[in-house]
Amino acid sequence: MTRRMPAPEAYHLAGTVGQLAFSRYDPCARFVDGAFWQAVRTPHGPATLSLRRDGAEVVADGYGPGAEWLVARADAVAGLRDDLTGFADLAAAHPVVARLARAHRGLRLPATGLVFGRLLRAVCEQKVTGTEAYRAYAATVRHFGEPAPGPTSGAGVRLLLPPEAAEVAATPYWTFHRFGLEQRRADTLCRAAVAAARLERCADAAEATRRMTAIAGIGPWTAAEVVRTVHGDPDAVSVGDYHIPNAVAWALAGEPRGGDARMLELLEPFRGHRGRVCLLLKAGGIGAPRFGPRMPVRSFATF
Repeated sequence: MTRRMPAPEAYHLAGTVGQLAFSRYDPCARFVDGAFWQAVRTPHGPATLSLRRDGAEVVADGYGPGAEWLVARADAVAGLRDDLTGFADLAAAHPVVARLARAHRGLRLPATGLVFGRLLRAVCEQKVTGTEAYRAYAATVRHFGEPAPGPTSGAGVRLLLPPEAAEVAATPYWTFHRFGLEQRRADTLCRAAVAAARLERCADAAEATRRMTAIAGIGPWTAAEVVRTVHGDPDAVSVGDYHIPNAVAWALAGEPRGGDARMLELLEPFRGHRGRVCLLLKAGGIGAPRFGPRMPVRSFATF
């Protein structure tokens, strides 16, 4: 199935849908020859979506049993439903945010509408380095690995579908240990898998956040990471992040360090788009000065 959609002025496809891939080696999503490919599990079955630019349009191609459902919301996945109403006025209140909003005006928030695949990644990312998180995520996907539908293997890449929630829920925690997930995160993932069907039915970011944070092991950081790209929530702030509070304090107040409370205080003038401001800081490469050694990369599989 194919759908052509008009792109807004200065729209940046790679920056927008790139938020959906966990590095360029993500087994479920990546760029191939300028097109973005993502394998997902829709309510109607497995599907693969391809998004590419063609002049002033974004072209979506869908494959697999869930292609019709996926192509129907391809505009949301591509961030074309993202509503920036009122953000320009808010951004103008701070010179750094105003500059970033102009420089990255083509950046949009995607909204996939699919929770569990993103929640898997977020749980893997809890309290570890990005390298550790990616290793655990990729190993988990490959363990359950089911080839995605579509011609992606012929394009030079073989995508895998994210795991079925029911399979994850039925897997004992020690299976995940060799992937680098210790029992705490493995148990959290399995509890989330049990509740996956209810999470997928959530109508909006507020309901999804409420249901996710009711699950032991899932807090506001994990919920915000999920709803930002699943529901396209521009106000989702990752409270509890290791880097973001410092980046916000440095960018908005010139302070090299800041906790969650200070971050939320500085972001308050941008309420409704607080998560968007954090995204712009990341897109602009703005980070606080570093002091001391980096967190070491470990492997729980060897513990």
